[in-house]
Amino acid sequence: MLPTLEQIKQAQTTIAGAAIRTPLVRLNVADAPDEIYLKLENLQPIGSFKIRGAANAMAHIPPAELQKGVLTASAGNMAQGVAWQARALGIPCTVISPDTAPATKIDAIKRLGGRPIQVPFEIWWQTFQDRAYPGVEATFVHAFDDVNVMAGNGTIGLEILEDLPDVDAILVPWGGGGLSCGIAAAVKALKPSCRVYAAEVTTGAPLSAALAAGSPQVVNYQPSFVDGIASKTVFPQMFERAKKLLDGAFVAELDDVAAALRLMAERNRIIAEGAGACPVACALEGKAGGGKIVCIVSGGNIDLSKLCDILMDKRANIS
Repeated sequence: MLPTLEQIKQAQTTIAGAAIRTPLVRLNVADAPDEIYLKLENLQPIGSFKIRGAANAMAHIPPAELQKGVLTASAGNMAQGVAWQARALGIPCTVISPDTAPATKIDAIKRLGGRPIQVPFEIWWQTFQDRAYPGVEATFVHAFDDVNVMAGNGTIGLEILEDLPDVDAILVPWGGGGLSCGIAAAVKALKPSCRVYAAEVTTGAPLSAALAAGSPQVVNYQPSFVDGIASKTVFPQMFERAKKLLDGAFVAELDDVAAALRLMAERNRIIAEGAGACPVACALEGKAGGGKIVCIVSGGNIDLSKLCDILMDKRANIS
């Protein structure tokens, strides 16, 4: 099931009090292979696009259920979106996070009133499938496999087409697929000629492997500073959605993502996390073809010590 254009347009109204309309700016690189634009979701109140899907999904949960509290599984950004909304509603929020999640994201969850529980990667991933965690009685808010979450994310597509009607392609970080599929659902309904691609990193690129094989595959996932995306496999239902909506997937090298992050900081004074720099790395390689290319800078919640290492190009400390 995919969000309809009507659901995405309705989400625009629903999330107006939580998410902001983010700017679309030109990347200040004159010799880039394409005309590259940046959709700055790092400027959202929680520093990530996730507030869009979280706000829309929680708005569709009956009040009686909400009072029991909410539960989500997240490496950090969806957790902050759910915690932000939970704080506004005065309800408890529990977050299951991988033990590899950066401290800056765990601290942010606590700051927003959420209760993080860090577990091994396999248990965290299982929580996405179970949509529950032992001992926690709360309504589960899925980070990506939810029509209302995808509809909230799809509002980004509406904004892009309003601000840049002649866009040729959009590059979107692929984590679980909720952002890519939400944006593509909106864009393909309004401008089918616009190409929408997923962007992955070599430390975990399961969508590219799945598209090549024709079915979900298990890849050799390695934790890195690109913590907002990269995983070991693709949910079957998200793979089916991606096949219908996306024009393909690109994979960026870890060093190229770091270089893109530095470039955005130097030329546009933008702080992005690894996931947000991944589409830019792909665009700078010319992988999306010619024309006007929009890169979704999905978030800016990067650990400051890691950011300093990347900006100073201290390769020994970048992983």
